[in-house]
Amino acid sequence: MKGKKVTLLRQDFPFLQKKKGEKKPVYFDNACQSLRPEPVIQAINEYYRDYPGCAGRSAHRIGEEVSRAVAAARKKIARFLRVQHEEEIIFTRNTTEGINLVAQSWPWQEGDRVLISDKEHNSNLLPWLRLQKQKIIQLDVVPSTEDNQLDLNRWEEVLRQKKVRLISVGFTSNLDGVTIPAAELIKLAHDYGALVLLDGAQTVPHQQLNLAKLGVDFLAFSGHKMLGPSGTGVLYARRELLEQMNPFLLGGETVARSTYQDYTLLPPPEKFEAGLQNYAGIIGLGAAVEYLEKVGFDFIQKQEEELNSFLTAQLQQIPQLQIIGPADPRQRGGIISFYLPQISASQLALILDSSHWIMVRAGQHCVHSWFAARKIPATLRISLYFYNTREEAEIFLQALQQTLKIL
Repeated sequence: MKGKKVTLLRQDFPFLQKKKGEKKPVYFDNACQSLRPEPVIQAINEYYRDYPGCAGRSAHRIGEEVSRAVAAARKKIARFLRVQHEEEIIFTRNTTEGINLVAQSWPWQEGDRVLISDKEHNSNLLPWLRLQKQKIIQLDVVPSTEDNQLDLNRWEEVLRQKKVRLISVGFTSNLDGVTIPAAELIKLAHDYGALVLLDGAQTVPHQQLNLAKLGVDFLAFSGHKMLGPSGTGVLYARRELLEQMNPFLLGGETVARSTYQDYTLLPPPEKFEAGLQNYAGIIGLGAAVEYLEKVGFDFIQKQEEELNSFLTAQLQQIPQLQIIGPADPRQRGGIISFYLPQISASQLALILDSSHWIMVRAGQHCVHSWFAARKIPATLRISLYFYNTREEAEIFLQALQQTLKIL
């Protein structure tokens, strides 16, 4: 039954129907961005074809239709995240913009301290480094365990010793697929008076979240990793926190009135959504959320876990191959990041693509700081999603063995 469901779902993805000679594409780069199903593509095209207007500005019929469609998308995403107030959903371009919005808009006080982990994506490192260089905050990096997991005891030790304003940490790592114990960390942070921002880029596409129950203060994620269009994202923030923040972008749609001397901002979410928005993208993101709900997260997680377990067992038989993160694949979600000493990950990826049409990611995955500290040049990263199959995994393993013989 599960195999039949995957076969049916794959028919919704135009890219998976392509052929290059006798080969079909094997797309294992989902942590970068996922493929898009036909319902999402149709939703985007319908906007451009049928009602290509501006939301919130024009009283004519297509303007009103866009406004309704954008409002409907916001409502879908609020429901998807189990958020009570729709105005807590801010549309952004991606996770990076969401994190920067918090960093640049929060009313920092002298002596405020931010904590991050030692394996953060550049998007959750550079904004805080810049604030530290500007002497606005102090930044501390909390090390992970030897196998790249979050140690709550270490975090509590720092929280106990230093007055922390904000913890900003990746919910699921794009480096190794490890998901942190977010609920426990949030409770710990709140016990010590700190707020929590989660980078949910690699979490929201893969597991059902209940933000009301989780109690997180901020959550940022991207549409392009969860079947949605590029250039779309969301920042969730509790309403009382949004009211304390001043937007770092101002312009059309952010104000109720303006004069030559002053202006009055609109309430959230409008005050954080300056200028004409990516309406087609927002509407497409709403369609992506509906599609994911129909697929079901139990199915998604089971498919990823089975494929990761199979691939890990086979890869561990290759001499000298090192997998980043925990040995147990169930602790790495849909990601397998590995390297082989003396073999270039980039060269390996290029051959897999050119000779076998297998798409994987080679490099430092925007976590340069982690690689620099460990003097590891790069890894090859397989990142899976629910439309990937056991057959594709076998094709990859056979191609990898052939390529390693050449290298």
